[in-house]
Amino acid sequence: MESIRQIYKIGLGPSSSHTMGPRKAAGLFLEKTPGAAKRKITLYGSLAATGRGHLTDKAILDVLTPDAPAAIVWQPDVFLPFHPNGMKFTAIDNNGSIIKEETYYSIGGGDIVREGESRQPADVIYDMTTIKDILEWCDSTGLSYWEYVGKCEGDGIWEYLREVWNVMKEAVERGIEAEGVLPGGLGVRRKAVSYHVHAAGYNSSLKSRGLVYAYALAVSEENAAGGKIVTAPTCGSCGIVPAVLYHLHTSKGFSEQRILRALATAGLFGNVVKYNASVSGAEVGCQGEVGVACAMAAAAASQLFGGTPAQIEYSAEMGLEHHLGLTCDPVCGLVQIPCIERNAYAAARALDANLYAAFSDGRHSVSFDRIVSVMKQTGHDIPSLYKETSQGGLAVIQ
Repeated sequence: MESIRQIYKIGLGPSSSHTMGPRKAAGLFLEKTPGAAKRKITLYGSLAATGRGHLTDKAILDVLTPDAPAAIVWQPDVFLPFHPNGMKFTAIDNNGSIIKEETYYSIGGGDIVREGESRQPADVIYDMTTIKDILEWCDSTGLSYWEYVGKCEGDGIWEYLREVWNVMKEAVERGIEAEGVLPGGLGVRRKAVSYHVHAAGYNSSLKSRGLVYAYALAVSEENAAGGKIVTAPTCGSCGIVPAVLYHLHTSKGFSEQRILRALATAGLFGNVVKYNASVSGAEVGCQGEVGVACAMAAAAASQLFGGTPAQIEYSAEMGLEHHLGLTCDPVCGLVQIPCIERNAYAAARALDANLYAAFSDGRHSVSFDRIVSVMKQTGHDIPSLYKETSQGGLAVIQ
C-alpha cells in the first residue's frame, strides 16, 4: 500500500474525483504539451454527467487557459471501460493537427491514472494490506495501529499529519462562522452556524451531538463552496473525520499528539479500503466515500478512548458495514444534497460505533476485511445511474 498521504490530500473542493483529479490531470498534460495552440478536453461518463455541478470544467480550464485556449466536450452517455471518470486531453497545433492525445481516469480521492498505466501504487510503503494481518502484528508486538503507521512511514509522517490537522481545524472554524447560500443554484443555505448556536442551549448529551453535527456541516459546506479542505478519504466525505476529532479535541481535551495518532490510525483503515476496493463514488457509490469516512472516524474515536486493537477494528467494521449499499445520487451533480447532511449523520454514527464497540471485548462475527470485500462487490453490482451520474435516486426527485 502507498502512503496515507494519498488518503489525506489537502486541496480545494468540492470533489476529489471530479475537481482535484481533473485539475491534476490538466497540469500533467500541460507539462507534456508546451507550445500547443489550443487544447480540447472530452469528459466521459460520470465526469460529464455531474461535472458542471462539481466544477470539473473550471478546475481544468483554470489550469490550461492561461497557456492557450481550451474547450470542454461533454459525453455523459459514453463510459470508458477502465473507470466511469474518464477524460481525454487533445493538444492541437496552429495548423489544426493533433500534437498529442492522452486519456486519464480520476479513480477517487484525487488520484488519477493514465491510460495504459497500472492503478497500483508505485511506491509501496506498507508490507501488509489487510487489517487481519495488521491486527495480528499488533497482538504479537503489543503495539497499536498508529505505531505501525509510524514504522512504515517514518518520522516525516507526523509533520504532514500536523498540517492535515491544522487544515481540518481551520475548515471547521471557518465553516461555523460562515453564513449565506452555497453556490450552484439549489439555494442551499449554510446550516453549521445555526447548529453551532442551537447546540449551546441543550443539555450535555444533546449539546455534544449538536456540536458534532455543526462541525461536520461546517467542513462539508466549506467543501461545497470550493474552500480548502482535506480529503478523508474524499472531498464528498471530508466533514466526518474532522468533526469527530475536533469535537473530541475541544470537549474531551485530547492533546494534539493523540489526535495525530488517531489520524494515523484512521488513515490506515482508509488506506486498506482504497487498496482492496475503492473510495470512488463513481465506482462503488457513496458507501466508498461516507461509509469509509465513518469507519475511519470510528477507528480514530475508539483509539482516543483507549480501545484495544480488536475494539478499534470492530468500530471501523461497524462504521462501514452499516453504510453498505449507500448510493451516490447528488441532486444536480452538486456535493450538497444529500452529501452535506450525510456527513453530519455519519459523524454521529462513528461515535455510536465507538461506543458500541467499547461495551464489547472486540470479538465479532464479520471482519473489517470481509466488509471491504462485500463493499467492493456491492459497488460493482449497483447500477451506474446510482453512482454519481445524477440520473437516479434522490437526484431525480424534484
